Amino acid sequence: GFNQEDRITILFCGSKKSLATGVPMAQVLFAGASMGVLILPLMLFHQIQLMVCAALAQRYAQRPEGIPELMGQVDP
Repeated sequence: GFNQEDRITILFCGSKKSLATGVPMAQVLFAGASMGVLILPLMLFHQIQLMVCAALAQRYAQRPEGIPELMGQVDP
């Protein structure tokens, strides 16, 4: 039920929480020197998220309606 602008915002903002929430949780659950090894998959997953979002941003930028409509700056 969201409009196009809100869906794009949710897509880009909602997927960036894995590293920000995963590291503090890992610190609570797994104390000690093995922390780096445990966080490595999370860090790799976060990098993949960033690369996928970059590709999606390029696709959104190439859409026919372009950026002005996404930003709500189109004259009626």
